[in-house]
Amino acid sequence: MAGVTASALTTEGRPAPSTANGGGSAGPRGVLGALGRIRWGRGTVLLVSALYFMVPIGATLWFTVDNSPQGFSLDAYRQIFTVPGLWPALQLSLLLAAGTIVLVYLLLIPTVVAVRLGSPKLRTVVELTCTLPLVVPTIALTAGISDVLRWCNDNLAPTPFYATFLYAQNANFPVVLLLAYVVMALPLAFRTLDAGMRTLDVRTLLEAAQNNGAGRARAIVTVILPNLRSAMLNTAFITLALVLGEFTVASILGYVPFAVWIVNGNSAGQGPVTVAVSVVSLLLTWLLLFVLSLGGDRRNSAPAQQ
Repeated sequence: MAGVTASALTTEGRPAPSTANGGGSAGPRGVLGALGRIRWGRGTVLLVSALYFMVPIGATLWFTVDNSPQGFSLDAYRQIFTVPGLWPALQLSLLLAAGTIVLVYLLLIPTVVAVRLGSPKLRTVVELTCTLPLVVPTIALTAGISDVLRWCNDNLAPTPFYATFLYAQNANFPVVLLLAYVVMALPLAFRTLDAGMRTLDVRTLLEAAQNNGAGRARAIVTVILPNLRSAMLNTAFITLALVLGEFTVASILGYVPFAVWIVNGNSAGQGPVTVAVSVVSLLLTWLLLFVLSLGGDRRNSAPAQQ
């Protein structure tokens, strides 16, 4: 009877401890051991990843501040503001980035909204179309652009469109390079905006706005687009990083934006200064990403706190 009562109490109360590997303390030890292994594994992965990224960056930073005769020196960073060609190249890249972001928004946001509201079956077609630039190598895209420019130069000279053709190749703001960047930004930009759109109940938001007296266009602008703010910021950041770091197309077409200037500066013997510019731009990019992530976290946590 006592055995039955003990067994019942054990069954109805806490589960009976295992007698394997040292009695009842083996279960918690096994769980703690498993957690320890998981934490050690995670820490190892994080450590290896940090070393993989931070060691080259640290070596680059040391290259900019190590002056063999003088030792530690910040001359490379002081010369950033006086080095020739930097600010025109950076200004060109920022103008191209702003234009690329605007064109990507104008192309993709209406498309994503229309596909989501009107024809969801066309999403696959739009996705495949926007993914095509990933299939075509950048060097092949540049070769195609060069052939088109050569053909236009030979055939548009006697026509009134020749002035427009020359304007599209203006070195101060090359429209042809802008269009190439838009094509290159389409895959990642579409993925980002589409992911943000799919997290929203667009039809419910639209119907609620229309029930409150808003027209369809006003509901899209004032209700749906503000909920896409995080996806739009991520798209802008990805596009900015693409334009600032792109080298192949601009170099072959003969333009000198930021990335091309850095390579040309290294070739001209201004290695420490151009590397210092790269370090500063990398730090600014990380700072921008950190600010965007903080803004996204605050917007996501605000509804939960309310």
